[in-house]
Amino acid sequence: VQLVESGGGLVQAGGSLRLSCAASGRTFSRYIMGWFRQAPGKEREFVTTISWSEGTTDYADSVKGRFTISRDNAKNTVYLQMNSLKPEDTAVYYCAAGRGLIRLARESEYWGQGTLVTVSS
Repeated sequence: VQLVESGGGLVQAGGSLRLSCAASGRTFSRYIMGWFRQAPGKEREFVTTISWSEGTTDYADSVKGRFTISRDNAKNTVYLQMNSLKPEDTAVYYCAAGRGLIRLARESEYWGQGTLVTVSS
């Protein structure tokens, strides 16, 4: 199983980025896909999830209204559109997958390698 993230980079505050997570190696139709992030010196925290089959979404309060998660079933890819970025969004963003994934990192069965997002003020 592989989750491969891409799309990170450096952006100014107020800007936008789109992250992608390409999933392979198994059928993910019963999985919840998600994004977590980890800033230096902090624990990995929940950002958002989406159910692969129904498309049901959940967001952390800190990103609600600014970030949007979506999936393309044909491409086995999950996206994270990030708008109105703030310096406090700076972190390594990880793609996650788990049948019982809700909001805790320990609920994930698979992780991507992470992609760095840096927001300058």
